[in-house]
Amino acid sequence: MRSLPRALLPLCCGPSRFLVRHFSLSISLVFAGSVWILPAPVSAAEPVVELDMVHELGPDKGEQLVKLVDRFNATNKGIHITVSSRPWTQGKPDLMILGSDSEALLLSRRSIKPLHEIMTAAEQTVRTLAVPRMMSPSSLDSKGRSMALPVGLGTPVMYANKQGLVLAGVDPDKLPKTWQDWQDIMGKLRQYGFNCPYTTSEPVSIFIENVSAWHNQPYMSAGKNSQISINGLMQVKHVAFMNSWVRGQYLHLFGQGNEAENQFAKGNCLTLTAPSSALPTLRRQAQFDIVVAPFPYHDGAYGSPQNTLADGPSMWVAAGRTAAEYKAVARFVSFWLTPESQVEWQVNAGYLPLDPAGLLVATDSALLQDQLIANRIGIAELTHKPVTNASAASDLAHAPGVRRVIGEELDAVWADRKPAKQALDDAVARIRSGRM
Repeated sequence: MRSLPRALLPLCCGPSRFLVRHFSLSISLVFAGSVWILPAPVSAAEPVVELDMVHELGPDKGEQLVKLVDRFNATNKGIHITVSSRPWTQGKPDLMILGSDSEALLLSRRSIKPLHEIMTAAEQTVRTLAVPRMMSPSSLDSKGRSMALPVGLGTPVMYANKQGLVLAGVDPDKLPKTWQDWQDIMGKLRQYGFNCPYTTSEPVSIFIENVSAWHNQPYMSAGKNSQISINGLMQVKHVAFMNSWVRGQYLHLFGQGNEAENQFAKGNCLTLTAPSSALPTLRRQAQFDIVVAPFPYHDGAYGSPQNTLADGPSMWVAAGRTAAEYKAVARFVSFWLTPESQVEWQVNAGYLPLDPAGLLVATDSALLQDQLIANRIGIAELTHKPVTNASAASDLAHAPGVRRVIGEELDAVWADRKPAKQALDDAVARIRSGRM
């Protein structure tokens, strides 16, 4: 793995003309409750505060988290964070939980200490900005205040095995933008002899939530009594189109999680839709060159492409700990949001930036143009057009059981037990009625 170029720090923290030029774009990606304040020095006489953190990011991204935490431990002598990798529901309760989605936490009985309360109690200056409407609001409360730190944001892009494309006669420098044109490429890959031309991770998020937003189709119905509405013409069309790929052996599915990313990295599948944050891990695992292209859209859909959605794991903090521990957590949050840490986290872990300084690196840095290509494409998708009521992120996606129900109905389509329209109608009916 390449180390972070030292020349980047002046880029993040240098002349303000860069920040002024991109300020309006930066605001659109900053989450509520961002903190830019450098922590105050710790007294040498102060005892060491021990913190524990558990994550479910997987081995590779977990390694990048450990690097970040080690750097914090080395520069904050009064605090020491221990990181472990396991399901957060197993073993002793940890103070910081990273990699769990809000649905799992809502279903659990674990009490969460709101992040905005932690930062306020630690007397950290919290600069609250408007929540970007394309970002999942799952880490926010009903008043838009930060309940957790959304450190794992990503948005869908298309990945392709460059050598495989060349073998099948596809120019990797001229990849298409629409699903219809990608179908021609899948045919070439299948004809060449590749058994798995295409796969996708997180099919519910990518095929339903993001396809809806990308085509400006509502995930929720309009009006005062808004309800889930994923059975519109575009959603049905896309699921039916993907099922035709399943039947034609273009598309192979590997469950509702991210196993498809492993299949792609092993060379078993030639193309992949997955979050933009997957790129660094894929590159460290794969034995081939990876090409990144924008998330496809359906040609002829009015208003498309619109904007994609930003989603991913957050860092939650457990309730019931001491004031000293929460003060130490606040210092770690401030450290994570410094420009240097934001650049490191983008390059090593691949997640989207959380503040203006990190965004400037993703959009302006020539030094990191290749390493941040997925972030560049992802940011361009998120900000392609101003977010509409139809293309905004919905917290219903993280409500208990919602993604599971949609996933079950999609599985019925892939198995040819239901047509696309019936499956999405049934998903809507089950969710609206509470039959989860």
